[in-house]
Amino acid sequence: MPTPIGEVELAASPAGLRSCKLIAAATGADSHPARHGQQRRPAYAHVASASRELSAYFAGDRSPFSVALDPPGTDFQRAVWDALREIPCGQTRSYAALARAIGRPTAVRAVGRANGANPLWIIVPCHRVIGSDGSLTGYAGGVEVKRRLLAHEGSILC
Repeated sequence: MPTPIGEVELAASPAGLRSCKLIAAATGADSHPARHGQQRRPAYAHVASASRELSAYFAGDRSPFSVALDPPGTDFQRAVWDALREIPCGQTRSYAALARAIGRPTAVRAVGRANGANPLWIIVPCHRVIGSDGSLTGYAGGVEVKRRLLAHEGSILC
């Protein structure tokens, strides 16, 4: 699916969306303007739902994503990913704050690894997690993509 940040690949099981990943970053601010909102015929209803919600997100809708999810992961990873979904659009959290939110305040590095293993980019908003000093730390799609997503959401970094 084309988006302002590049091509996003969606994959689903009958239970829900399993993956949402950037597969080709856009080089300009809007690399495929005529194709936004268009999509290939989805294999599952969850892919169609995710496509509609992502199109709305990139059009400025700040509503939480509601598509059913079925990501592969450990219980700890799923706890981190659930906490990520609680970060509202336009806000950020530090890795330490995320660790506290799941009741594991000393597990900051493990939270960072779980954040990095998130298979549902944008929908499970791992891009909203920043360093305690407000720095934009790693993002699987690249720090520039993270910066663009946060700018799109209107996030103000501390």
